Amino acid sequence: MTDGLRTIVYPVKDLDRAKALFGALLEVEPYADEPYYVGFKDAGQDVGLDPNGHAKGMTGPVPYWHVADIRARLAALLAAGAELLQDVQDVGGGRLIASVKDADGNLVGLVQDA
Repeated sequence: MTDGLRTIVYPVKDLDRAKALFGALLEVEPYADEPYYVGFKDAGQDVGLDPNGHAKGMTGPVPYWHVADIRARLAALLAAGAELLQDVQDVGGGRLIASVKDADGNLVGLVQDA
């Protein structure tokens, strides 16, 4: 069971331009503003900008499913035929992320909050 899709991360080439665009769209300031990631929160959604996303294999926005047990969900996806893109990684504050690619090339992200 998941807690739903509450995070989407966009790979971006020009972080400053993307930050300006999403700031204008969402009308909020970023909660995280680092050279490696910019994050916005609006209407219960987390919108992230990843300037290294293309290098990590992101071909477009990646939806992240929020789960209670990331390792169990990741194992289930791999057993169902998904290809591992990023193993479980702590990205700060106890937040864990991972991502896979399905048989059609779609990227699926997982998030477990502390």
